[in-house]
Amino acid sequence: MVKQKSYPKENNEESVLSPKELILHNDDFNTFDFVIQSLIEICKHEPEQAEQCAFIVHYKGKCTVKTGPFDELEPMNKALINRNLTTTIE
Repeated sequence: MVKQKSYPKENNEESVLSPKELILHNDDFNTFDFVIQSLIEICKHEPEQAEQCAFIVHYKGKCTVKTGPFDELEPMNKALINRNLTTTIE
């Protein structure tokens, strides 16, 4: 049985204040080196952290690469998308 998450409404104050996750999803197009470099430059990861995230994405299909308020994650999300990486904020 799969449990469904309930999400607060977007106009709800709790939604704005609660921490969000920037999630990187696996794809078959980008190289490990490109993903790692993107995480270092955009998300300010240390090289080891970026490499670990890249491996998690490869083997698990997705990985939370950053947590924080939506306003902080949105510019990173857009920058990663501009590099043709697949990301979501949840």
